[in-house]
Amino acid sequence: MVRTWKTAQVVSYLRDCVEQIRQYCHNFLARATEQPLVWKFPAMHKIRIAIVGVGNCASSLLQGINFYRDSSGNGADVGLMHRKIGPYQPQDIEVVAAFDIDRRKVGIDAAEAIFALPNCTKVFREKIQPTGAIVMMGCVFDGYATHMRDYDAKRTFLPLEKESTREQIIDELRCSGAEIMVNYLPVGSEEATRFYAACALEANLAFVNNIPVFIASDPAWAKRFADKNLPIVGDDIKAQLGATVLHRTIVDLFRKRGVKVERTYQLNTGGNTDFLNMLNRSRLASKKASKTEAVQSVIGERLADENIHIGPSDYVPWQNDNKICFIRVEGKLFGDVPMELDVKLSVEDSPNSAGVAIDAIRCCKLALDRGKGGVLHSASAYFSKHPPVQMTDDDAHRSVEEFISGARDS
Repeated sequence: MVRTWKTAQVVSYLRDCVEQIRQYCHNFLARATEQPLVWKFPAMHKIRIAIVGVGNCASSLLQGINFYRDSSGNGADVGLMHRKIGPYQPQDIEVVAAFDIDRRKVGIDAAEAIFALPNCTKVFREKIQPTGAIVMMGCVFDGYATHMRDYDAKRTFLPLEKESTREQIIDELRCSGAEIMVNYLPVGSEEATRFYAACALEANLAFVNNIPVFIASDPAWAKRFADKNLPIVGDDIKAQLGATVLHRTIVDLFRKRGVKVERTYQLNTGGNTDFLNMLNRSRLASKKASKTEAVQSVIGERLADENIHIGPSDYVPWQNDNKICFIRVEGKLFGDVPMELDVKLSVEDSPNSAGVAIDAIRCCKLALDRGKGGVLHSASAYFSKHPPVQMTDDDAHRSVEEFISGARDS
């Protein structure tokens, strides 16, 4: 297949070559003094991704790639779980294709589209290098909840009417040179997620599934990726320090300290399009199942359904991308004596997600480099709420470190 290079990709590659070109010239001129001419070409340590859904999470991811590019030389690792995963640093991730349905984003560079409405996440990096990836109109399917039509344009999606065809999307994926598809569709996009997962398979892309539609944890879909020797990480990204990982840590501590959990809830409010989308409760089945199972899996003795409630609670527009979580756990101590714990967590939702996605993508690339396909169990357990195999966070952390070092296949 003939690969088409976009201008920004060529510029990025040449930028990486500058130091090597300088060295070539130095060596060439030094031949008069009989010094050896060294021909050493730069390694292409790049990860080319296609993003589906250029929303708040994509915005934080692309801002982070640029933020850590500029901090790579001064040791600024704040907010990173890993500066390097194999040979790959955050700035080695390149967006080469992007898909969305909003008319304010389609047709412009992804670097510009991430700041278009209705995105409302915190801007921590204003200067973003152009990607050369022009956002392409995607396919809607169930990616747009009908109740969102009733809200102000600055809060909701404004879909274009003419959608791209499956063939056009697959052709874009192939021509862009993308290696990994990163799924950021809205919660409840069951049909749309399966459509894009099938496109990834057709175009031979690995898949990072950040939403609660079960692909990696569905044996049939997992087998399809394994059969094509393409890695997959999922499902439903577990934030860097979000409601789920905090809730898991609390109930795991109760278990380790001999405290019996009797009842618990987790209530979440936010003001981004994700929370607006989730006002339609029919879209929440997979989300609630994912978040609930993530906590039940480390609680020890499973709670009856009536004694555990976890899920989005309401949409508060003025919160924007700020997510506020309330966790309550009731338990029994020594002597059957009752105790209660109440916790409030306030986080910017999308950077919290991007801090994990940036590692999931790099682990996926390591698997590609190693020729390993199918579900990456260690990465899925550590980075996702609903992996095929649940682990405690301690076990998942050990497993993913072993995978990165090469001591573990998946």
